[in-house]
Amino acid sequence: MTDRRGFLKGTGLAAGAVLSSTPAHAHGERRGGYLWLAGDHHIHSQYSNDAMYPVAAQVQRAAKHGLSWLTITDHGNVPFATHSVPPLVADIAAARRQYEDMLVFTGLEWNIPAGEHTTLMLAPGRHEGDLLQEFVTRFDARVNGTRDGTPANQAIAVEALKFLRDAVATGRVADALVLPNHPSRLGINSPQETRNWRDTAPGIVIGMEGAPGHQAAGLPAPGMARGRGLYDSAPGRFSFPGYPAESYRTWGGFDWTAATVGGFWDSLLAEGRPWWITATSDGHQGCGDWVKNPVDRLDQQAYDNVPYDSEGRTFTSTGRFPDPVNSGRPIIEYSSFPPGAYSKTWTGVTRREHREVMRAMRAGRMWVCHGDLVAGLDVRLRPRGSREPGAGMGGTLRVRRGAVVEAVIRIDLADSVNFAGFVPELARVDLITGRITGPAADRSVLHAPHTKVVKSWDVRQRTGVVELVHQITADGPFYLRVRGTDGKRSAPGHHGAAVDPAGPALDVAGKSDPWEDLWFYSNPVFAAVER
Repeated sequence: MTDRRGFLKGTGLAAGAVLSSTPAHAHGERRGGYLWLAGDHHIHSQYSNDAMYPVAAQVQRAAKHGLSWLTITDHGNVPFATHSVPPLVADIAAARRQYEDMLVFTGLEWNIPAGEHTTLMLAPGRHEGDLLQEFVTRFDARVNGTRDGTPANQAIAVEALKFLRDAVATGRVADALVLPNHPSRLGINSPQETRNWRDTAPGIVIGMEGAPGHQAAGLPAPGMARGRGLYDSAPGRFSFPGYPAESYRTWGGFDWTAATVGGFWDSLLAEGRPWWITATSDGHQGCGDWVKNPVDRLDQQAYDNVPYDSEGRTFTSTGRFPDPVNSGRPIIEYSSFPPGAYSKTWTGVTRREHREVMRAMRAGRMWVCHGDLVAGLDVRLRPRGSREPGAGMGGTLRVRRGAVVEAVIRIDLADSVNFAGFVPELARVDLITGRITGPAADRSVLHAPHTKVVKSWDVRQRTGVVELVHQITADGPFYLRVRGTDGKRSAPGHHGAAVDPAGPALDVAGKSDPWEDLWFYSNPVFAAVER
């Protein structure tokens, strides 16, 4: 899709697009005993040196596109640490008062020492600003010069996670979560480092951004015509040498570590580790909202030291860009869809509350979706013939060895137009299972050899609810997870067709329209087998 209408379809401005409406279920629907709320833990504001929107504008945009919660995660750097934290925290407090139905979290896109960008998400409380200020000043790699992937810097990352763990344990902050963002983009988050982070603070480091933001970067010309997620780099000096060349690209818009059946994500699950995936917008500038000329582009980072007013103030000297939005500078086509317009992370909560969202995330009650491919998802494991609910996403079902259990998948099909102006159609659902074999002797392992696609369903139904059931004999501990696709792009997986016959295809830079390749993924359900 390369003509101008095709580009506008990608941004959500095609004829027939309904930008002001939100699907009926977007702001929460009860299913399986929980209220499901869509959110995004990776969004930037004018306090980032490559972004533009005030906090309140980002909250308003997120609400418009069906989100119920979001985290403001501005970049850690010297201007941010020097100037930004007090006004950012004040703006978040004001947004909470103004938008009472939205759950707004204070956060940071933390440059983890020796690693990549990482979401830090804090529960509201009296000391959230003080803790954020101390944390970014002491532990952000761009502030303290610890970006290089050296053992000494890796040790500082562990020290930082211990700091967060102790802050929660002592009640200095009510709660904190950490999720590495776009984990494979530069290849510098090694499997060993990720395992170390998780083991240092297992209740805080809970998972990873399985589908990065910046999905609009893949729109063909006159879009940016880059890699989806801005995944178009190559190994660098500190990249983990065990990552293949394919890991530096997305697959169906998902990070290679999550998209590969039997890959890194599965290697963690095969150890029995609770490790969850999310999807975010990585919302910076605009793509679709307020775009005046989608061909004009501007790298906002060029404005760090350019005065934006008659007083000579710059981002470097103030830690923010000015109000009103963009202050007369050209509003640009960039790589991020608006929060909620393309990527959603759905969380199952018992009530609409900040800490309840964090509890749901920690528990793994989450599923992720692109382009509103489906409206709802429930994945359960239960004894065969049981009327009990069994275990849902993130949960564990205890069964006797040799017992037959049922994987029950319930999908609410899409019934509303998405941001691009069409109602998506689900084509196929895949059930993936893997054996749990215990802790890996090699902490750099990337492969789970006993994980594969065990069942696929062609979904012909176009409206209503689809229920799929598959029986499994529990001859040992295992887990399962589910994904679905519109079926427009598929290819055998990284470990071959016998493992994954029709998985997501590698995204080619400049030739990967995100609206023509939609997927959803569940988080796993575990089975603990007793004698």
